[in-house]
Amino acid sequence: MRNLFGLSLLASTALAACSRSSREDAPESATATAAIEVKAPLSQNTATSTPTSPDCPRTGLWALCSVERRLGQSGFVVRRINGQPPRRPGFSVQPTAYTLGRSRLEVFIYPSESAVAADVAKIDTATAAPRGAQNPWPFFTPTFVRSGNLVAVFLTESETQAERLTLALAAGAPQP
Repeated sequence: MRNLFGLSLLASTALAACSRSSREDAPESATATAAIEVKAPLSQNTATSTPTSPDCPRTGLWALCSVERRLGQSGFVVRRINGQPPRRPGFSVQPTAYTLGRSRLEVFIYPSESAVAADVAKIDTATAAPRGAQNPWPFFTPTFVRSGNLVAVFLTESETQAERLTLALAAGAPQP
């Protein structure tokens, strides 16, 4: 019985020692490489500044690269849709469209918060359409997110995904 207890204690100690995070012993470059590898699929699908590029501006305003980075950090698999999405009634800027799993996201980046305010004043945020117009979005009721110089319209049937996206973007643009 003593030997069994001793072996059990020895096995527990060995398991604890082996399960310690190897990040404590790993050089910083190994950690940085892992982060880049995780984000590589996004980099391959985007033609402009990407989350892994050093030229993503940190101005306190949203840029596409900062949106993509934030969504990736929030656990979304972000894929930019090739081609121009259609102009949306009520929005004065052209959106950039993404797929997030089985959902669709359209991101409208404005030059300033006042430009967003001018458009949003004329939009019914429940339908993401001009006030009095019918819901122009196919299939789902849109989730409307406004944050600084960004408006996002998320089309999903998952309330959990809609909440995750809202939390990720409503936290604000990366600060300088």
